[in-house]
Amino acid sequence: MTTIRDDETSGTSYGLSIFAGVMLVTLASFEILQGLSAVLKDDIFVKGADYTYKIDLTTWGWIHMLIGAIGLAVGLGILTGRVWAFSAGIGFAVISALAQFAFLPYYPFWSILIITLDILVIWALARQIAEAP
Repeated sequence: MTTIRDDETSGTSYGLSIFAGVMLVTLASFEILQGLSAVLKDDIFVKGADYTYKIDLTTWGWIHMLIGAIGLAVGLGILTGRVWAFSAGIGFAVISALAQFAFLPYYPFWSILIITLDILVIWALARQIAEAP
């Protein structure tokens, strides 16, 4: 009987890919929910200091929902073992972090939390790619 994990390295690699896939699906779901709240009820976000990136909250909502939809597809691709999804996952996490950086004045704590989780995903996927044969 053969298993997916033949040695400790492949076990670690498998675990990192599952972690990254689950985190991407979770982050994408957060992006979609954040976008929905910005589109449906944008008065929930309070703009603090004047900021360079001035985009309407409804526009931000649609941007976050689009990023979330792409992230869901990529996260599911990672969980099903698609090779393209690992590189796309790093790209998604970078785009998500940049979008959250631009969203900082509207919800700073949440944006910093999502950026931190994006960095964890980038690390896990980069490690997974580095361990690939």
